[in-house]
Amino acid sequence: MLIFDADDTLWENNVVFERVIDEFLEWMTHPGLDRGGVRAVLDGIEAANAVTLGYGSKVFLHSLGECVARLRGRAATDEEAARISGWAAAFDGDRVELIPGVAETLAELARRHDLLLLTKGDTEEQQRKIAASGLVRHFRGVHIVAEKNTATYEELTRAYDLEPGSAWMIGNSPRSDILPARSAGLNAVFIPHDRTWVLEHGELDPADEKILRLPSFGALLRHF
Repeated sequence: MLIFDADDTLWENNVVFERVIDEFLEWMTHPGLDRGGVRAVLDGIEAANAVTLGYGSKVFLHSLGECVARLRGRAATDEEAARISGWAAAFDGDRVELIPGVAETLAELARRHDLLLLTKGDTEEQQRKIAASGLVRHFRGVHIVAEKNTATYEELTRAYDLEPGSAWMIGNSPRSDILPARSAGLNAVFIPHDRTWVLEHGELDPADEKILRLPSFGALLRHF
């Protein structure tokens, strides 16, 4: 069984958030606080909100508003709130940008193996992206969860009666894809993405032989 992450593994995602963050940092930066300082405040707010509110563009926009309030020492004005709301358009639409090699590689892998899709975030938002990708036909099952931790992977292996040692989790996020999957006894394939969200970073054990590191999605065909 091959289990796939979605955002930034199958299609581009964080680059959209980073474009908005670049504009936000330009807007909020002032002589008393540089871009790095503003970003540090925003990262802290996002980390806290991920625990209580989850993930997705709505939570992200809420975090921007909270960051404005934190930095200004007051609630956002109507004008500031309208500017933040305007960034919602960046996340609308019914198209996603597949990462190179994904479509043809998944089609071939689906002929060889059972595939599952495991993604976290806002259910409606993730469903929209999955539908827009045109990839759902390749998967035996699709799972949208609030968080991807060890318990999530253990529950998935029970639901499909999998032997953890014969299953592989494939993704770009050390924190959500690789480390908890390994903790649950699964093998893992790490395909790095140079724009992975900072909150998804993590240290992987270079001596862990159950983690396969690949340079691209298409390289999966050489191993599976």
